[in-house]
Amino acid sequence: MSPAWLLLLTQILLVAEAKKNVPAVIVFGDSSVDSGNNNVIATVLKSNFKPYGRDFEGGRPTGRFCNGRVPPDFIAEAFGIKRAIPAYLDPAFTIKDFATGVCFASAGTGYDNATSAVLNVIPLWKELEYYKEYQAKLRAHVGVEKANEIISEALYLMSLGTNDFLENYYVFPTRRLHFTVSQYEDFLLRIAENFVRELYALGVRKLSITGLIPVGCLPLERATNIFGDHGCNEEYNNVAMSFNKKLENVITKLNRDLPQLKALSANAYSIFSDIITKPSTYGFEVVEKACCSTGTFEMSYLCSDKNPLTCTDAEKYVFWDAFHPTEKTNRIVSNYLIPKLLATFR
Repeated sequence: MSPAWLLLLTQILLVAEAKKNVPAVIVFGDSSVDSGNNNVIATVLKSNFKPYGRDFEGGRPTGRFCNGRVPPDFIAEAFGIKRAIPAYLDPAFTIKDFATGVCFASAGTGYDNATSAVLNVIPLWKELEYYKEYQAKLRAHVGVEKANEIISEALYLMSLGTNDFLENYYVFPTRRLHFTVSQYEDFLLRIAENFVRELYALGVRKLSITGLIPVGCLPLERATNIFGDHGCNEEYNNVAMSFNKKLENVITKLNRDLPQLKALSANAYSIFSDIITKPSTYGFEVVEKACCSTGTFEMSYLCSDKNPLTCTDAEKYVFWDAFHPTEKTNRIVSNYLIPKLLATFR
């Protein structure tokens, strides 16, 4: 058997084993993974209108901050579960749909409760309350024994932190008066650690945590970096790397302290940095600006398909709006993480 066929066979066997051992994908976090929970809450931070979702199945806006799918969708597909993870608050879905995957994430949220208050979105503690409610519904739907099996064998994804810095710490003076940036990182990571411990007490055993990408290279940060010739804000990127390093230490500690937990650091910084510094290698043509409108500051309601500058082909762009990647970028980043996830949680 040729090496290529052997590799393919190995991948097929990994997916088959993972599908058997991971019955559901359950998501906590912010807009990087939200699949539409903000649609039904009183916030200005929404994306359930065009051009969002124009490359999603059926060309419909779902509330994902993207032209198509977000990473949990690709991960769930790789595990052979489903092509798209539904939002818990979406009335179009029921517990039958949620039994194999559900998203509690809310765009604009963070670890810090003060971050979620900025745009009146769902705080992390509320995501946990929804998850407890979900557990009760799941037990009523499939029975206690089966539900407990799904809860313990499901793969849980967490992705937060960006908004705590870019929407809160660096925008409003409150946290900066009380914390240095390093102290604020520690404050957020204490919340993260306590959150994971609460999940563990509720039966969670398989967990993937994603830290920060090079947030200083988001189009919005480039646009406002006037004195840096609209290059990446390296201060923000350094904070992201520092936060990620500390997060790795927290994950190591949790794995040590919680004997049945298998927590993985799904660090996407390096792959994202590679895409940004060598976009043509990945088939991208535009990295400084986003596809939507002028591509410099627009997201949510400012992102318009009526704007004559909105691009026609998002495949050429790393970013969809000024804050969020395109589906193609999400796919590349997900494909980078998936082998590690399959190997860890099979």
